[in-house]
Amino acid sequence: MAPSPRGKNNRRFNNRNYIRKNDKIRAREVRVIGSDGEMLGVMPPEEAVKIAKAEGLDLVEVAANAHPPVCRILEFGKYKYELSKNKKNKEKTAKRIKEAKFRPRIEEHDYVTKLRRSEKFLHQGNKLKITLMFRGREMEHINIGMDLVNRAIEDLSGVGRPDDEPKLNGRFIMVNLSPLPQNRRVLKYNSAEEAESEVEDEDDDAEEAVEELAQG
Repeated sequence: MAPSPRGKNNRRFNNRNYIRKNDKIRAREVRVIGSDGEMLGVMPPEEAVKIAKAEGLDLVEVAANAHPPVCRILEFGKYKYELSKNKKNKEKTAKRIKEAKFRPRIEEHDYVTKLRRSEKFLHQGNKLKITLMFRGREMEHINIGMDLVNRAIEDLSGVGRPDDEPKLNGRFIMVNLSPLPQNRRVLKYNSAEEAESEVEDEDDDAEEAVEELAQG
């Protein structure tokens, strides 16, 4: 059976990244913001499109889930460019926050391995989030976990500094570290060559999920 001629359009309208503009806006009424940021009120989209076209601009739906939907009169190409730029900036920021996960009774060898990775992250200009998770009765010895996190902060002081004091949140102690200026970074666990090599985030989310289920 031949596909419905409306299939392609339906997929497009169901795409959350699709931005409706001009005659593709389907609402009966829309709340319109003018090109100068002034609120023009609620009106049928056809009327708003006429206003936009008179200015050589487009009517663009910017808040589809509002009641009624909110539309702005603007230059569509410029709007899409700004959205794309903002998305890339957010993705770039997200990628630059790395995480190091610790346990209260971590073996010394594993501790040094994590410090080596953490030092690389900071040396390469990334922010670092240190997370320590307690399991079961380990919560009775929060001081052990806090001492370990403070030890890690001290051991990484040659390449980063804490943004704040470590904080207990439920079964986790967390603190963020920011890299020192490049000319002040002193490596302790890596050579200069090692510190420039690629290093990936730890991937033990599955292990933590199993542990959390086991703890109920």
